[in-house]
Amino acid sequence: MAIGSGLGAQIGMAAETTYGTYVAPTKFPEFTKESLVLKKTTAQSAGIAAGRLLPLSARRVVTRKEAQGTIEMEIANKGLGLLFQALMGTTVTPVQQGATTAYLQTHTLASVAGKSLTIQKGVPLTTGVVTDKSFVGCKVVSGEFACGVGEMLTGSFEIDAKDCDESQTLAAASYVQSSPFHFGQMALKTGAFGSEAALDGIRKVSCKIERPQDVERFYAGQAGLKKEPVENDQVKITGSLESDYVATTLDDLHTSDGATSFVWEFIGANIASTFFDTWRLTLPAIKLDEGPPVVDGFGVVKPTFSFTGLFDGTNQPKLEVISTDVSL
Repeated sequence: MAIGSGLGAQIGMAAETTYGTYVAPTKFPEFTKESLVLKKTTAQSAGIAAGRLLPLSARRVVTRKEAQGTIEMEIANKGLGLLFQALMGTTVTPVQQGATTAYLQTHTLASVAGKSLTIQKGVPLTTGVVTDKSFVGCKVVSGEFACGVGEMLTGSFEIDAKDCDESQTLAAASYVQSSPFHFGQMALKTGAFGSEAALDGIRKVSCKIERPQDVERFYAGQAGLKKEPVENDQVKITGSLESDYVATTLDDLHTSDGATSFVWEFIGANIASTFFDTWRLTLPAIKLDEGPPVVDGFGVVKPTFSFTGLFDGTNQPKLEVISTDVSL
């Protein structure tokens, strides 16, 4: 029996074959916070009946259901491929590197049609009994990553789901030994695509990838549940770069409105040979929107540049992971 608090909670997930059809979880990422909840729309009859002072309970109906929320976590070196795939869109099979235990996942930006998850959470009662809430038809509508001085790399994933099924059996969670990426492993590189160079003075980086989708596809004949959301706008990529003013590289890009390739990477422990635990986000073109340096006191000038990710006409953004995961 689990501990009767958040200490006994769990989240598990699996890729769905058919949108909204439950698949038993196989991956159990560690998380720091979640807010996945069922949302229902009800209608109450207003029928007049002589002498009745309150609306009748039997004449309230549930007209539609859906679920939404976020999952926040530290980005670890293993076990998160399903979330990355649901965010970026490409169907990924990890590729073995050399004859080693290292495997490369390349999540290139693509359509997210058909990419849905079952996400099951276990919520403990104070008695230690863990209740099951299985969210089906989970689409990742945004993912936001951030890391600053003295911090771990964190991720926040916004989820839209078809329904919450509480009739399933709670899966037995099993965890792989993993390590979070952190500031001590971080580098930010800019320059021409394919030949980016590390920037000095970077103190914090954040980046948000949004996958806009029509999440209001409620039709007759669907028992009040939605059909799979459809992409209805271009991908939006935004972020910020907090720095000390050690060079004019970013300042010049802001002034000229020039584009630069952006590589944000974390290199962890050696896996085998020349392969290391790696998390790398590549945006082939970003432009800086605001944040030119200003002097606001006696201290070191610390500009924060906001940026927008754009298409360079040839290369797509991609998220690469090197780990010992042989499958997502």
